[in-house]
Amino acid sequence: MRKPRASAPGLTSLCTDKCKAVADPYIECEFMIILIDLVLHKTRAYRHVLFNKLSMGSSVDKGILYRSTLIHIALDTFRISFSKGNRAGGASSRSIFSTVSNCTEVVGDALLGNIVFIFMLLLGVRFFLKLSFDIIRYRDILFAVIISSYFKLFLFTMMVWEFPSSVIFIVEMFVLSSNVVALRVVSQFPRAHCFAVCLLAHAAKYLTQRWILGTP
Repeated sequence: MRKPRASAPGLTSLCTDKCKAVADPYIECEFMIILIDLVLHKTRAYRHVLFNKLSMGSSVDKGILYRSTLIHIALDTFRISFSKGNRAGGASSRSIFSTVSNCTEVVGDALLGNIVFIFMLLLGVRFFLKLSFDIIRYRDILFAVIISSYFKLFLFTMMVWEFPSSVIFIVEMFVLSSNVVALRVVSQFPRAHCFAVCLLAHAAKYLTQRWILGTP
């Protein structure tokens, strides 16, 4: 028989009478409840997804990491393409060469922006959080940050419904705050430190795409 048990201040978990071991309170929750708590940035929900669902800390599937990274870059590519389309005012009778050239430029912008983002994220982890270099731990941190950028999937709705370009900014702010929670869960460092690291990475990416590449 299971009963609620307070394992830490403000944290109610489930435990068994037999072993008294604290269990994940989200194990028996439906997906929608977990999703709502993720949107609300609840630390326990992030911990459940990262450590129980994705088995972080034991053996992260490299295939999932690579696919997540590719999806992350693809969503950034779509965001840049959408922004450039709005700036161009939707005018377009373009040649095939012009279209291919534009697509190549957009993909290149997204790739460079994400390379800068990853580099600054890991650099911030090294110098702000003072974590010694451990490829497995750094991989877990990168994986957590990419997975916590799930709200970028909202950009797909812009293919169906029309939204003002300001929605992109709102999505990016939500992604930033979600990254902070995920980094805090994985690193166990204070929120302020994690915010500084994530803000540094996002700012470097934004400045690279905005000023160096001329991306809106």
